[in-house]
Amino acid sequence: MKKAAMILTATLALGAMATAQMEPPKPGPELKKLDVFVGSWTLDGNMKPGAMGPGGSMTENEKCEWMQGGFYLVCHSDYKSSMGNGVGLSVLGYSADDKAYTYREFNSFGEFDDSRGTLDGDTWTWTNDEKMNGMTMKGRFTMKMTSATSYNFTFDMSQDGTKWSTVMDGKATKK
Repeated sequence: MKKAAMILTATLALGAMATAQMEPPKPGPELKKLDVFVGSWTLDGNMKPGAMGPGGSMTENEKCEWMQGGFYLVCHSDYKSSMGNGVGLSVLGYSADDKAYTYREFNSFGEFDDSRGTLDGDTWTWTNDEKMNGMTMKGRFTMKMTSATSYNFTFDMSQDGTKWSTVMDGKATKK
């Protein structure tokens, strides 16, 4: 009995030492590419008239910073548009399992967005499925970096993922 207790104590001590020596996980190199979005941004957009509303201008102020640990970029935004004013919270990251960037947004309209992203040269493309009036639509948000402090964007929608219509376009500038 005494021998079993000594073995158990030794096993627990070795387990504790191994745990103490483990280093915390480190963010992968893909996450470093999201650094471009850190900081305060102003977005100025033009919403096209259509199924989503009458169209008009849209402005958004967004501030993004890394969450402790460096795995997620957290952004807070406030926006004004012809469809109303509101606030949003978004979280960007990278899924090594899916080999894709991730974007999740929640806003004060009660909407939730879950997108997957790719980076091709200087162009980020985020795609998702959106439910609108009982139908599932495809969404595509494209950001073409024009410098370290600006990008042009378009938001397109499609019923089938092949024929796209631009819903909004504009420019973002880092403050």
